[in-house]
Amino acid sequence: MSESNATAVSMVNRRARDLALQAMRETGVEATSLVNYQSRGRVAVIGDQTALEIAPRLNDKLSPIVVLTRGAEEPGAPVVPVGGRDLRIEGYLGAFKIHLGEAGRANAEILAVDLILDLSHVPLMDREMNPPGYYHSSIEEDQLSPVLDEMAQMTGNFEKPRYFDYDPAICAHGRSGKHACTRCIDACPADAITSLAETVEVNSYLCQGGGVCASVCPSGAMRYLYPSVRDTLQRLRQLLHTYREQGGSSPVVVFHAASDQPLPNEMPAHYLPVMVEELASIGMDVWLTVLAYGARQVLLADDGGMPSAVKRAMQEQFAVAEEILRAMGYPQSSIRLIAHAELLRDSSEGMPEIPLAGFSGIGSKRQSIYLAIDHLYDQAERPKPMASLPAGAPFGTVYVEEKACTLCLSCVGACPGKALQSGSEGMPQLRFIEANCLQCGLCTRTCPEDAIWITPRLLFDAERRNQTRTLREEEPFRCTACGKPFATRSVIEKMRSRLKDHYMFQSERALKRLTLCDSCRVVDIVQDAEAMGGDLDGRLRQ
Repeated sequence: MSESNATAVSMVNRRARDLALQAMRETGVEATSLVNYQSRGRVAVIGDQTALEIAPRLNDKLSPIVVLTRGAEEPGAPVVPVGGRDLRIEGYLGAFKIHLGEAGRANAEILAVDLILDLSHVPLMDREMNPPGYYHSSIEEDQLSPVLDEMAQMTGNFEKPRYFDYDPAICAHGRSGKHACTRCIDACPADAITSLAETVEVNSYLCQGGGVCASVCPSGAMRYLYPSVRDTLQRLRQLLHTYREQGGSSPVVVFHAASDQPLPNEMPAHYLPVMVEELASIGMDVWLTVLAYGARQVLLADDGGMPSAVKRAMQEQFAVAEEILRAMGYPQSSIRLIAHAELLRDSSEGMPEIPLAGFSGIGSKRQSIYLAIDHLYDQAERPKPMASLPAGAPFGTVYVEEKACTLCLSCVGACPGKALQSGSEGMPQLRFIEANCLQCGLCTRTCPEDAIWITPRLLFDAERRNQTRTLREEEPFRCTACGKPFATRSVIEKMRSRLKDHYMFQSERALKRLTLCDSCRVVDIVQDAEAMGGDLDGRLRQ
């Protein structure tokens, strides 16, 4: 392309970009509920003797108390000496607790404060996202002065959006006392998510909107709320539609975090910047849908501030998305995490030009992913029928060892995605729908016979993916008294084998009782004088 033509294309793209960004901004975002903090200005200044000199500088707006880790107290100063006790902090703005000493000991003490200024050499809170209201600073004036100025404004009521929504019914964290998926817990940089038996609990006050919990959740149980994925996809669809409508070409969507440094002004004209709360708040459902909406490339611009746990979680998602694209014949570089400096040069060798997908992204997370994949697959020239995915990918299949499986169906009760299902009434079957499988591993952990294993993959044929397959079936075992079907032969044989040495089943009649249905078993026990008399193993007759 000649220089004059390139200049003309750039001008058209720039104008189309401006109009597209305006159209996106005008697309509404549904409001969310708010989380409220209240601070009365009680601040704990934690440090050595220097803390006694710094604390009075907060007196105008705040009420400081010094938690003295080392050194001598000064008369009249509000001081709590640590005195060799353990020191632990928990809480958030307006509700911090400083634990001194071990609970239950005579010298144990708990201080309740609204703010914390930590002057320790090593921060006492080491989260990658510390809670609001906690400040760590050196005593160097160039760092300390801005912190003191900010803290002086931290009194009164404060609000922030409630960033998440959680549906425990489809959570893959645990079932039947077994734990499986811990992706959200492991990735949260604020330590805001904890295990709660078979579900998880999110502390709204610690959550700071990082969003990685929602992007790594395989089932969609954890959802980002502000903005919601539905609103985000609607805005992106409007962005790309308007850009194309105004003559723009080769669109590249560049996501960047609101807290990061501004993007360079010298970006190519076909790079469309989209600000999000945090880069990790958008995941594979958004990336793939943006490509299906006609973007040549999706870039996530990171200025280096992404927490390491979040970055690891994002890289795992990139690996899955790249394998899916590669199997369809698209460039793996179509989705990239890049530094701001890389935006100065055009490296958009990405997707070919494809028609904009017609779906709106109003369904669940997995529905959005499948809709995007189906559209991209339909436009691919020579796609493979299946993508082999890395371990931990949230798509895949289940295999059952027929000789070991007794069709107890404990795996069905444990499956959070309803991928494993029982057969019709009276027919012992284990059925499977691959599109629903989260690869969480709860089935493998629950199976008492170790008869199940899982393999990550993605079938591109939507019909095969959604087809119900029978993994295991048997003719029902019929009650030897009334003929009613009530179990499988393998279950009965397994029970007889395991219980034959138990003292309650030493007589032939007691052992045969295992072949009776519930109703006939009760009748037989009532008619058995030995069983009714408690002489289950004949010891009373000896």
